[in-house]
Amino acid sequence: MSDHFDIAIIGAGPGGYVCAIRAAHNGLKVAVIDERPAFGGTCLNVGCIPSKALLHVSERFHEAAHDFAAMGIACEPRIDIAAMQAFKDKVVEANTKGIAYLFRKNGVTGYHGKGRVSAPGTVEVTADDGAVTTLKARHIVIATGAEPATLKGVKIDEKTILSSTGALALDEAPKHLAVIGAGVIGLELGSVWRRLGADVTVIEYLDRILPGMDAELAKTLHRELKKQGLAFRLASRVEKAAAKGRKATLTVSPAGGGEKETIEAEKVLVAIGRVPRTRGLGLADIGIATDEKGRIVVNERFETNIAGIYAIGDVIPGPMLAHKASEDGVALADLLAGKVATIDHELIPAVVYTAPEAAAVGRTEEELKAAGVEYARGSFAFLANGRARAMNLSAGFVKLLADARSDRLLGAHVLGPMAGELIHEIAALMAFGGAAEDLARITHAHPTLSEALREAALAISAKAIHS
Repeated sequence: MSDHFDIAIIGAGPGGYVCAIRAAHNGLKVAVIDERPAFGGTCLNVGCIPSKALLHVSERFHEAAHDFAAMGIACEPRIDIAAMQAFKDKVVEANTKGIAYLFRKNGVTGYHGKGRVSAPGTVEVTADDGAVTTLKARHIVIATGAEPATLKGVKIDEKTILSSTGALALDEAPKHLAVIGAGVIGLELGSVWRRLGADVTVIEYLDRILPGMDAELAKTLHRELKKQGLAFRLASRVEKAAAKGRKATLTVSPAGGGEKETIEAEKVLVAIGRVPRTRGLGLADIGIATDEKGRIVVNERFETNIAGIYAIGDVIPGPMLAHKASEDGVALADLLAGKVATIDHELIPAVVYTAPEAAAVGRTEEELKAAGVEYARGSFAFLANGRARAMNLSAGFVKLLADARSDRLLGAHVLGPMAGELIHEIAALMAFGGAAEDLARITHAHPTLSEALREAALAISAKAIHS
């Protein structure tokens, strides 16, 4: 059996499903193929959405147990892990069903099965029962996302040694959780299980957490997480981890060389990053070029070296973020419809959903120094923000970076309550070439957390009022 489409998209995550819906809006006939039983990709099924549900529950539980009394609320909360997981699953189900509904609403044809590019213009879909459907399409889009990176000497079994998928599905808080990697996933999930009662040790090869983010922000967040009870072993290498029974033993040594030691943990989370998910797609068979990191090489129109075959999201260079993949998908759908589309990767915000949250857009101080750019900085602590104090969430700060001559904003780094929401005001301003003075002259309602943004801008263009 063969079906014909304008576009066939392999992968129904935030890149693929957004590309499909936008292409349908543009009047194109679209097919989407995904091997999961529910559309939405890693993000909706076992990534962004379920992790945020667990973060939300664990933060509210911690608040009730440790912070409510100081605000006059007396209670003795208990956590029901099974009910928490049921809540998470309900959230996931609602979101994935929403994608299926949007496909039906917009006339997108969905296929469940493994997609493989057998030739330019042809995709084979193999269902779980072995049945094969052949799709013909003028354009083929690879949007299969990424999967957890593995570590030599550490075998993930999803029982004792876990990927992020296994760490989202635990039926109880482990007595001791060892987290390999102090990046976004490790810190978020480590925070969840620490709040729910686990002793958590984060082991990181580098001498800092959150590599790539602003160093001052990372240092301050490190201090806040230590206050919450997370233990850190920085500049440390995990050489191997062996599971035996209900425990794992890790062999750890200094990153620069030195004496080895062992650490025992009930569970181990491997969170050292993610790699492009391209296995089984048949890309090498038809000669699609990849780089040294396994990413698909594309031009400015997302086209590979094979005409008519495109790639977006985590399988190509750029930040591995769901919203970046979605923007890729929108841009490609418009380009294939003959429209003009561009993306500025400098203006893609990044958020870490710890407590406090960390968010950034644009350049870091380290990047500006390395590039020899003269800049001015302004910062403001949430400790001096009335709304943050009233919420009992005053840890963190706002830091803005602007060109020393033009005053144009070059970067923003926010650590504090709702940082992931606050960062978008800066992103919008930067998209229009805005200056620190522009932000300082915008009236912000009082009392709001966003006043801290204005105060940081005032610290550059004039002088902050409240510090």
